[in-house]
Amino acid sequence: MNYEFCFRTDPGLARENNEDSVTVDEPTRLGILADGMGGYNAGEVASGMATTFIKSELGRWLAQAGRHANAREVRRAMEICVDNANRSIFNAANSNPQYSGMGTTLVVGVFQDGRLMLGHIGDSRCYRLRSAHLEQITKDHSLLQEQMDAGLITPEQAATSTNKNLVTRALGVEDAVLLEVNEHKVEPGDLYLMCSDGLSDMLDDDAISQILTGDGSLEQKTVQLIDAANANGGRDNISVLLAQASSGSKKRGLISRWLGQ
Repeated sequence: MNYEFCFRTDPGLARENNEDSVTVDEPTRLGILADGMGGYNAGEVASGMATTFIKSELGRWLAQAGRHANAREVRRAMEICVDNANRSIFNAANSNPQYSGMGTTLVVGVFQDGRLMLGHIGDSRCYRLRSAHLEQITKDHSLLQEQMDAGLITPEQAATSTNKNLVTRALGVEDAVLLEVNEHKVEPGDLYLMCSDGLSDMLDDDAISQILTGDGSLEQKTVQLIDAANANGGRDNISVLLAQASSGSKKRGLISRWLGQ
């Protein structure tokens, strides 16, 4: 299986600074996206620490372990690296008053031929487009999601709720955090979208699907997604990471980086 990656981040229209962080380690097929939270600049510190730390540690392990590490080994490596990142952020927050209370959401994906090991914390998401059908394959760790699970509110009510940003799990807020990890089978033609809530709060599934199923390169689709979120208000930072799976023996293309700066 071949993979092509593209990512982009944008501050949106309402905020001066960007507390999102997104990166890819193309040789090891590792994608990471984080949406920070906290006081002035602390959110971007937390998200930047998360992506940098996990890319370095997990990327190094994947490079050494090779593509043929089994699912259990990859899951354990993800958990260890995320736990180490959590402790680093937590310790930084507790040793520097300026960073007190900072934390970040996280989506991390390891693409191995026909398998995706996907971990997440908080309400940043991963979607899969398969045969023109879009499906959210992560489940938010949020108050709204818990209320929907309990039958207290409907998805329609959740869409207009004022409690959208209340996450129940975040990286760096406590000395330990649980990474939810799930294994997904990858099929040729699958397109995976990781995003911060700056995208998913501004665009519904139909709007996202329409862009992803349309014509254009991955680069063009990342731009279209962010432009559409901004056109609908751009009330938060917006980050997008796309991973396209394809069969064949052609050499994987170089990663395309769109930083939106």
